[in-house]
Amino acid sequence: MNQNDIDKDKLLEVIKLQTEVAQQGMDMANIMDIVVQRTQLITNSDGASVELIERKELVYSAVSGTAEKFLGLRLDIDNSLSGECISMRIPLISNDIELDDRVNKNACRKIGIRSMIVLPLIYNNTVVGVLKVLSGKVNHFDEEDIKILELMSGLIAAEMFNAMKNDNSELFYKATHDSLTGISNRSLFYDRLRQKLSKALRKNEEFGIISLDMDGLKEINDNYGHRAGDAAIKEIASRIKMTVDKLDTVSRLGGDEFGIIITKVVDRNDIPSLIKRIDYEITRPFEFEGIKINLKASIGYAHFKEDGIDIEVLIEKADKSMYEVKRRRKGLENIR
Repeated sequence: MNQNDIDKDKLLEVIKLQTEVAQQGMDMANIMDIVVQRTQLITNSDGASVELIERKELVYSAVSGTAEKFLGLRLDIDNSLSGECISMRIPLISNDIELDDRVNKNACRKIGIRSMIVLPLIYNNTVVGVLKVLSGKVNHFDEEDIKILELMSGLIAAEMFNAMKNDNSELFYKATHDSLTGISNRSLFYDRLRQKLSKALRKNEEFGIISLDMDGLKEINDNYGHRAGDAAIKEIASRIKMTVDKLDTVSRLGGDEFGIIITKVVDRNDIPSLIKRIDYEITRPFEFEGIKINLKASIGYAHFKEDGIDIEVLIEKADKSMYEVKRRRKGLENIR
């Protein structure tokens, strides 16, 4: 099959994707997020992921669909179809995982996969990870899907080159840190959260998760422009980072959302005390190009183990706590 045999509508989608990706500049995280979302759509699959190599593990660094809940998950490269793809440097397809000894069957059953395609991502002549699409159906994929995905993987590799050519930092760092603020992004947040939870379970430790949502970003953008909005986001990230312990993880999860993993927690009461300090620092006076901008945020939290021992439960509890704060603040503003 050559490129002329590929469905024209799918080729058009790849061209659209190329344009959208080019607009992201050097933001590796956004590039990967766009690619997995569009890849899932074009192949009509149930999920997609970009998994980057970090030491001897693969890290789910961008996800969509059924793969979303595995963001930040680390897997051994060995004994998997991804590992074989990396070793051989060619696309591999499995259209029935139950009949394929190359596949980690237990992991696939857990996710609900029956077929998949994995392609190597090659940057600077080195395999740095894989692009993977997943389906819960047997024999879902065909040769056309492989050709489409080869175009996709080539696109990612090209953008990796563009994003990295003027930067000496490692690719994994670039892909796991927010380009605006310089702090860790959603992918690294979930990676570290999974590692912290695993350690806490083994060693009977306590830790906290803080969910922070900036208030009033739309008004700042509308009144003073997006440069002021970006400056406000950067300032909030900086103020959070200088308030928490250096071992804590401060991440920009997207837009005006931040997540914080608090490592040193003696008991539940430690977290509200820290939140008060963060809130105080955020609301200190801030000026951008002579303009006084009021910074504020709604902050909630969850405590491991009191609020749960599962990642999804803890995140949900922290978000719910944050939204309750936001609702109370809006209620007070309406009263005024």
